[in-house]
Amino acid sequence: MRRRSLPTAQEAIEILSRRRTKPMFRSAPPVGKSLTPVLKALEERFGQGPGQLQLKWREIVGETLARHTEPLKLVKGRGSAPGVLEIKVAGAAAAIVQHQAPEILQRVALVLGEGKVGKLRIIQGPIRVRAGRPQAARRRPKGPLDAAAEQGLAEGLTAQPEGPLRDALLRLGRETLRGRDS
Repeated sequence: MRRRSLPTAQEAIEILSRRRTKPMFRSAPPVGKSLTPVLKALEERFGQGPGQLQLKWREIVGETLARHTEPLKLVKGRGSAPGVLEIKVAGAAAAIVQHQAPEILQRVALVLGEGKVGKLRIIQGPIRVRAGRPQAARRRPKGPLDAAAEQGLAEGLTAQPEGPLRDALLRLGRETLRGRDS
């Protein structure tokens, strides 16, 4: 095997000038950088969506109403007219929301800016449970009554004839007595 000698500096320059080199790897530009102009144009055209309101909804309407309401969408008004905020409300809380609409609109104006929202549209329906919302506390199953309480309950129902009414009263008595212990 014949040993190959390394090219001289002049030969290396000539070889490199004839061959195209592989371009260096460039990573993709950050998505946020390229999306910012598009998002700004959309925001100018259609206004802010309910995203910012959803983040601060609990502060705007308070703890109690936040459990029963959620902002759905923000419809921008034509021209310079104020927009409409659509709120989904669970059940009978719609009357409370309607009553507190002026205060809610004032608080929304603090978040989005004055004149952005001029009216609330209330839509009744079920509310989605989100991770940020506290869920109802789970009840631990209560244990059986102690013997003395069970005997006292049975003695109190001795005058009652056997049947579904007596069974219902027995169940009611047990639940009532269990509730007193906790």
